[in-house]
Amino acid sequence: MTTLVLAGHGSHLDANSSTPVRQVATELRRRNLFSEVRLAFWKEEPSFARCLDGCDDPDVVVTPAFISNGYFTRTVIPREMRLDGPLTVRDGRRIRYTRPVGSAPALADVLIERAREAGATADAAVVILGHGTRRDPESATNVLRMAERVRASGQFAEAGAVFLDQEPDMRDMLTMFAAKTVVVVPFFIAEGWHVGQTIPADLALEGSETRRDGRVVRYARAAGTHPGIADVVLSLVGEE
Repeated sequence: MTTLVLAGHGSHLDANSSTPVRQVATELRRRNLFSEVRLAFWKEEPSFARCLDGCDDPDVVVTPAFISNGYFTRTVIPREMRLDGPLTVRDGRRIRYTRPVGSAPALADVLIERAREAGATADAAVVILGHGTRRDPESATNVLRMAERVRASGQFAEAGAVFLDQEPDMRDMLTMFAAKTVVVVPFFIAEGWHVGQTIPADLALEGSETRRDGRVVRYARAAGTHPGIADVVLSLVGEE
C-alpha cells in the first residue's frame, strides 16, 4: 500500500502552470499502480505541508516535479513536509524522497522526441534551453547533463545547452551552433510565462518556426508537457 505524491511549484497567477503535473497524476491513477496518487504545490492547494493529511498508507513516495535540484527540492519541500532526507521514518510511516524529474536519465528520450516533433533531423542542432540562475550553480547541472545525453545519442549534428538566466546565454545560440536548422527544446515543466512569452520575445521567435539570415529556428513544446513524463516519474520511483 503505497501513496505517491507529485510535488510541483504551481502558481497563483497562471492556472495552467500546474496542468502538466495534474495530467501526470491522472495518467498514473489510470494505471492503478499506487493505492493513491496525490498532488502537492508551493503556490496552490494542496500545500506541501498538508498533502499527507488523512493518508493512512505505511509507505509514501514523494517525487518533485521540478527540473533542477535546487532551492525548492533541497530546502522548501523537505522543510514543509518534514523530511529528513531520502528516507524519513515517522509515526510508523516510511516516506521516500526521490530525485527531481529533471534528473532522471529517461528524460533524455523525452527531449529527443520533443526535438523530433519540432522537425529536428540528423543534420540539425538541438538546443536544450534551461532557466538557470547565477545564484546557484547546481541549478544548471541537470540541464547540462541532459544536453550531453542528447549529444551522446548521436542522432543530431550538434546538441548543447543554453540558459535564460546564466551563461551560455540563449541569445547567443546562433553563434554557438553551426547547423542551418536549430531546434530549441524548453527544459521546463510547464508551458507557462517563460516558455510562452519571455523566451519567444527575447529570441524574437515568430512561432514554431522562424527564418533568419538563411537559417531556421524551430521551437518545440516544453519537455514537462510530454506524455512520457509519467514513465519518467516511475523510473525515479523505482530507484532505491
